[in-house]
This record gives sequence, C-alpha cells and structure tokens, in this order.
Amino acid sequence: MSDTTSNATGLLRSGLPSYLALLKPRVMSLVIFTATVGVFAAPVAVGPLNAILSLLFIAIGAGASGALNMWWDADIDAQMRRTRNRPIPNGQVTPRAALVFGLALSVLSVAALWAVSNALAAGLLAFTIFFYAVIYSMILKRRTPQNIVIGGAAGAFPPMIGWAAATGSVGIESLMLFGLIFFWTPPHFWALALYMHDDYTRAGVPMLTVTHGRAVTRRRILLYSVVLAVISVGVGVSAIGGPIFLAAAVVLNVALLRGAAAISARGEDAAGADRYETERRFFRLTLYYLFTLFAAIWLEAAIGTAGF
Repeated sequence: MSDTTSNATGLLRSGLPSYLALLKPRVMSLVIFTATVGVFAAPVAVGPLNAILSLLFIAIGAGASGALNMWWDADIDAQMRRTRNRPIPNGQVTPRAALVFGLALSVLSVAALWAVSNALAAGLLAFTIFFYAVIYSMILKRRTPQNIVIGGAAGAFPPMIGWAAATGSVGIESLMLFGLIFFWTPPHFWALALYMHDDYTRAGVPMLTVTHGRAVTRRRILLYSVVLAVISVGVGVSAIGGPIFLAAAVVLNVALLRGAAAISARGEDAAGADRYETERRFFRLTLYYLFTLFAAIWLEAAIGTAGF
C-alpha cells in the first residue's frame, strides 16, 4: 500500500473530527478574527471574494501550524491534563499522519494565499507557520522560559498578514496590531501557567513559573500588562484608532491593571479549590480584553468606511 493510500485510509479510520481537532479550532478562531480586523482596518478596500478566500487560507495556515505543533509536542501533551485528550496522545491520529496533514496544509495555504492576494502576505504566512512549528515548538518551548515571550510573535502575525493581503505592504498600523497581541500573549499565558504549574513541571516545559517561580511570574505579568496598556493607548491615537477604541481601552486597561496588580500582590498561602481563582479570572479577562479591542478597531474601520 502506498504512503498516499495509507494516509487517506488513516484519515477515514480516525474520522474527520480528530483531524479538525489537530487544527486547534479555538486558536484558529482567534487567528481568523484578528486577521479579519487586519484586512478591514487596512486603508485599501478588498473585494468580498478575495477577502473571504484570503481569510480562509490564513485560517488553514494557522491550522497547519497547530497540527505540526501537536505532532511535535505529542509526548508533552500526553503528560498534561489540559492536552492529554488531543488526537495524537489518545490514539485517534498517528504522529506520521499528523505530520503529513500539517505539511500538506502548510503548502496548500501558502500557495493559495499567494494566488488570491500577493507574495508578501503568502511569505508572512509561510514565516508564521515556520516560526510556530520550528522556532517556538521545536526550539524555544523546551529550552527557555522566554518561550512564550518570543514565541508569542507567531500569534501576533495574523493581523499583519491580513493587512498585507489587502495592501501588499506592512504599515506602522499593522505593526501596532502585532505589538498589541505580542505584549498581550505573555500575561495571558503566564496566568494560565500559574494555575497549571504542576502540569508544566511534570511535562518538563520550562515555563517561567517552573524556572523562576510564581513570585517572579506574578511581577512579570504586571510589567507586561503596563506595557500592553501603553501600546493600546498608542493604537487608539493612530490612524486605525478613534474615540470608540480609546474609550474601550481606558475601561479595559483599568480592569487589566487592577487584575495584574492583584496577581502581583498575592502570596502563595491560599488553599482550597479556589486557590488560583484570581489567576483564572485574569486569564478570562485577557480574552475579553483582546477580543474587545480588536472589535473596536473593526468598528472604527466600519464607521470610517461609512463616512460617519
């Protein structure tokens, strides 16, 4: 039986839902959303069909990154409560099938995005897949506590790719969108790492909580939250900002900084099931924070297009 036939048989046997899970749908939804904002916030109008196709292929590229990440991290995933039911650890998809699937989608997404938009957008997508699968997953994640800081760039590229698909260029505004996600990522994931500390320790992943301790992690969350708040205000006074964004940023930054300060000041003497409730609340807040700010950028763009 040929490799191609074997892989196709594997797909049918494992079932489509298992392969869809390899794409990390929740992460993909965030990628689609931020890339969409990048497209519509750009100063160049894009036809509906081109916009839809560009976003589809950006999403497929994000899914390819997820599949390659799960292939490489299958041993770690099997040891963590949060990830042990992923398709490879639970035996629904073989590592080889996941690798072939991820590589095939990578090539497809980059080539197709080039065909429907431009070489810059396709190049940025290719670099994003490489960065997430190789730089972050294979090099940074298991070697340095800066894994989330540097690796966060992978999640910050989608709005830049969307902007490039629309304009064929990288503007200062798209770099600001990149910065917004880049500085959002560490406090978001460090909050998760605080209450998933035992999982990362067991899996041997050198998260900041494991290598430097919880106290240092708490202070870093506050530091990055301050930088994030400053960047968000900068976006508000840029060409893609406006009064709606600034109002949202002020309210959200107050909540963000209050939450980060509460985490920074908290000791480790709490006990019981709600020991890390402060961190869980902050983690959820960061999700609302990013979604709301990007939604505000989209709304500002819609108002500007309508001529109000």
